[in-house]
This record gives sequence, C-alpha cells and structure tokens, in this order.
Amino acid sequence: MDIDREKLKIFRKGGIMEKIKEKEKGIPFNLENEVAYADGSVVSKTLLNSLAGTVTLFSFDAGQGLSEHTAPFDAMVHLLDGEAKITIGGNPNLVSKGDMLIMPANVPHALMAEKPFKMLLIMIRGKQE
Repeated sequence: MDIDREKLKIFRKGGIMEKIKEKEKGIPFNLENEVAYADGSVVSKTLLNSLAGTVTLFSFDAGQGLSEHTAPFDAMVHLLDGEAKITIGGNPNLVSKGDMLIMPANVPHALMAEKPFKMLLIMIRGKQE
C-alpha cells in the first residue's frame, strides 16, 4: 500500500518535531528507539531541518511504501532495522539492516517494506554537479 505524499508532509510538520529537536541537542540517543512501528503505517520523525538539509527517521510496517517520486538532491538511506526494496531508476535493490544506499538527485525512486523496517534518511541540499 502506498501512502499519500501530501499526508506524509503534513504528518512530518507536527509541532512535536520541534520539541524533540530542541530536547535532543547535545544529548546522546539511540536511533532505533526514536521511532516506533505502527500497524499499517509509515511513521516519520524529523531530527534536523535546516537550509543545508534534513535528517529524518522513518519506520515502515510490512507492505507499506512510498510510491515513485524524485527529489532535487541526492539522499542517503541507512537501514537501521528490517528489510526494504528500494527501486532507483527502475532497478530494484534489496537492502537490510546496516546497508546504506545513495539515491541520486532527479532519478525516480520508490520504497517498499518487504518486512517492517526503519531507516535514517539524510538529504543535503546544495549545488548538484
């Protein structure tokens, strides 16, 4: 099941994100424990959001995903738990806990939870070469 990108954007703009960002600065935390799984859902938690880029945690329940889309900047994914199929430019990649993958700017990509998974998404905004 794919989720609506607009609903995801609205969900990610919740006021709790700012409180968490302020609370966590300078204090160690465990990434895997910062975002929980939710039945039949995708959950996101923005850790940092600046003009330079964003760092966002996600959890995907099995069968959940993000439909094909593009981003204007490179984005790096680090799987913290589980297993996902990440398709980039039509090429599927099966990634598991500990794997990292760079999704190139302006190339269509999609994510699907083969099993429940958690990931850290790092997007650096800047000039593309």
